[in-house]
Amino acid sequence: MRGASPDLVRRAVSERDPLPGTAGFAGELDGRLVRDVLGRQPLFSECGDPATWSYDHRDLDDPVAVPAGHARETTGGDAGDDEPIWSLPDPPAATDRDAALDRVRDAVFESVRSVDDDGLAVAFSGGVDSAVVASGVPDAPCYVAGFEGSHDVAAAREAAAAMDRNLTVVELTHEALERAVPEIVAALGRTNPMDVQIVLPLYLLAERVAADGCDRLAVGQGADELFGGYAKVQKAPDDPRVEAETVRGAAREMILTLPDQLERDLLVLRAAGVEPVAPLLHDRVVEAALPLPGALLVDGDRRKVALREAASGVLPESVAEADKKAVQYGTYASRELDRLARQAGFKRRMENHVQRYVESLVE
Repeated sequence: MRGASPDLVRRAVSERDPLPGTAGFAGELDGRLVRDVLGRQPLFSECGDPATWSYDHRDLDDPVAVPAGHARETTGGDAGDDEPIWSLPDPPAATDRDAALDRVRDAVFESVRSVDDDGLAVAFSGGVDSAVVASGVPDAPCYVAGFEGSHDVAAAREAAAAMDRNLTVVELTHEALERAVPEIVAALGRTNPMDVQIVLPLYLLAERVAADGCDRLAVGQGADELFGGYAKVQKAPDDPRVEAETVRGAAREMILTLPDQLERDLLVLRAAGVEPVAPLLHDRVVEAALPLPGALLVDGDRRKVALREAASGVLPESVAEADKKAVQYGTYASRELDRLARQAGFKRRMENHVQRYVESLVE
């Protein structure tokens, strides 16, 4: 069992407790494979032989992921059947603004300050998510990846200076992207361009972290989903990318996308040689974020209101309020992968031109 003791998971199964106080777990328990409610640990079994399983799909011939929040029977007549065990709580919106902010502040900083910094580095983009994580481990080195001139590199430099932190810049190159793409596809089992673009800078950053002697990487994953960091949440219900009629409902939609995203990110970071640490995805933070009303998620053009309020007084104001771009855009990974595709003859007028280029690199 990864992420929690068997006894704790056994109790969580018995009591149907979706947030039993962990940062996620997965593994075999009493003849069943179990995976936590947000899928914070990947877990796979062999199609037709669920007793053969692994945390890495590459160990299996025909892997099938265990769905988040489910248990999969491994033996007997029900072998391969999945039973839903946990569902994400859906509490009513908090009505006491100050109390809700206090819960977020306490949960966030208890989580980031409890991270062991032995062998740890921080993926640091200069946004409030990674800066909050970095604040909890003041002695851990900070790293940012991106092409020179990119938003993330500039933002990380400014934030590191404001926080008096040392920063290592992992400068991306076309050669590095071309080398990394087949390795990422092998780790993921996916050639979807968006997935590849998102993890390219993370993978190359993690490689450098591992080469520098660190074996763990603290990341800010989960903050955008839990605290309303997406433009489509801000624009709900007018954004066609969400079905919800409210900001709060749209944020919950994003939280429910976490299992697929986390599987992608964890597999790639482990393939690069580091174990990810995501303190903002601890159960205590999830529990504090779920009741937040829409006004503590988005206020006009200000997103992640509760997280920024929690960070005020701990981070410099310029960092707590910094805008953040999606990693594939903030690092120029998306732009430059598209450029490489076109240079290789995969023009934009061609359907799925970037995916075709990715597949050509794999071949």
